[in-house]
Amino acid sequence: MKTSVFFSFFLILLSIFSKAQMDDKFYQPKKEMKPLEFKNIENISLPVESDTITAVVLKPESKSIKKTIVFFHGAAGNISTYQYITKPLVEDGFQVVMVDVRGYGKSTGKPTHLNVVSDGQKMFDYLLTRKDIQNTKIYLYGASLGSQIATHLAKGNPTKISGLIVDGGMSSFTDIAVHFSPQYKEMIEKALISPYSAKEDVKALSNVPKLFIYSKGDSTVPFEQGQLIYANAPEPKQFLEFSGEHIQAMVVDKSRIVAAIEKL
Repeated sequence: MKTSVFFSFFLILLSIFSKAQMDDKFYQPKKEMKPLEFKNIENISLPVESDTITAVVLKPESKSIKKTIVFFHGAAGNISTYQYITKPLVEDGFQVVMVDVRGYGKSTGKPTHLNVVSDGQKMFDYLLTRKDIQNTKIYLYGASLGSQIATHLAKGNPTKISGLIVDGGMSSFTDIAVHFSPQYKEMIEKALISPYSAKEDVKALSNVPKLFIYSKGDSTVPFEQGQLIYANAPEPKQFLEFSGEHIQAMVVDKSRIVAAIEKL
């Protein structure tokens, strides 16, 4: 999510006095997709209520799959926007499932805080029925806003996963709002109540290995919010710091990130 988006969001927020979540100000889905840069692609389409959610299964060229990673991307774009994060994983032998929740890419409907997590659970339940996924260890990966979905999904399915990866995730919707408009902290905390949050959900993951990836140079999500989630998380856990902008770890420090995920 870009800084300008947050500023425009809070200008609108400050003009009204209600407890509406204003979900549409957090999500900026795009329908237009860039070409996917993978050789082995399987498309998934699932009905949800009156809509459809989609995903792609990306298989490595090697027949020996290390792990399955279910990837939830950030607020803007669609799965094709974030393939720079998943491509190194596929090249290293991971099987990756990239999910577009409602409104994104080929998925229909409109995203809200509540339906994106139900979409995540719907897709996860389906993936568990597949033998090519059942026979691997499953890891949830949330990048930026997607970390809210991934962490909430991990909380609801702790015995079905082998790890959680949080890459540049905010501590809560409310916290990120306060960060960009601290002078209105009291009003924001009353008007914008997070229906779920990574900083709270992570407390329940006592038996799930967790990797947190953050940068002090991140101008979108404060480094301190990553530290807060990490502090709330029980062991086992690892905090990996890199130098760069928001969710750019796989660009500037690819080898170290991939190695950390291999060891998770």
